[in-house]
Amino acid sequence: MPLRLGVIAPRVAVVVVIALLTTATITFAAQTRGVSSVPANSQPTAASILLVPDVRGQAYVFAKTSLEEAGFAWRVGGSVQGYAANFVSTQSPAPGSRVYNTGAPTILLGLRVNPRYPQAGSPENASSFSGTAIEPVGVVTKPKAKPKVKPKTKPKAQAKPKPKTKTKTKPVVKHKARPHVRPKPKPKPKPKPVVKPHAKPARPPAFHVPGGKPEPLDEPPLTLRAQRLETWVSTHRKPTNENVRYWLYQHAWVVTGARLGWWHGAQALEILIRVDRRVEQLWGIGKRSEGVARAALAEVRKKSR
Repeated sequence: MPLRLGVIAPRVAVVVVIALLTTATITFAAQTRGVSSVPANSQPTAASILLVPDVRGQAYVFAKTSLEEAGFAWRVGGSVQGYAANFVSTQSPAPGSRVYNTGAPTILLGLRVNPRYPQAGSPENASSFSGTAIEPVGVVTKPKAKPKVKPKTKPKAQAKPKPKTKTKTKPVVKHKARPHVRPKPKPKPKPKPVVKPHAKPARPPAFHVPGGKPEPLDEPPLTLRAQRLETWVSTHRKPTNENVRYWLYQHAWVVTGARLGWWHGAQALEILIRVDRRVEQLWGIGKRSEGVARAALAEVRKKSR
């Protein structure tokens, strides 16, 4: 009997070890299958892009409206202040630049004085709403390279200048000139001023704005400008950058002139609202411009009473 136990005991130990190893393998496999990884599916959203309009050469009062219609803020830099009649000479970023829509990207304007009109009233050097930073599209900032230090060169020894020999000059004898007496001119009789009768203005304003710009008579009236814009829109059915710029400029001219009391401003605004509706049908934009024109029409009608 002791002999049989000695033979069986090693076999039992081997079976126990195999069973333990099998259990551990099954437990590890179960734990490994229970862990699952979920891939992240987050994609960054692309910001919209704006095109910087060209307002150089425009009157400041019209440039402000063009920038606001395009979704930009602005501020004036330099010594010339933001009076309505001044002209835009420079802008930054340059026209046609593509920037990200950060809310209201701020355009820096440089102005030049309009000598035809006085700098009257209070200047407006920034937009009424707060602007945001400019972020150009596709611009990568590079680290500044450190300037190379040039080796110092030893100054060359300068040769001593030779002493100059003084030359004796003879004194110049000046002759006294006799004074020449000119006859006194007789005063001319002053012409009498001719009194001209005051003529009535060709385009009487609807109302007067203190410090406002008078209507330039070398430009077409507001009603004619609005009618020409209506005809132009009917023949330009695609919203290209050039077409949109032209429409915004003419729109700003009519709205600003009407607010300054120019001749037949209310009638011009009524035509302009009709033009904005046509622009919405053809181009899919212009709702905001129509709202600006309607607000200006209500203001003009109230001041014209």
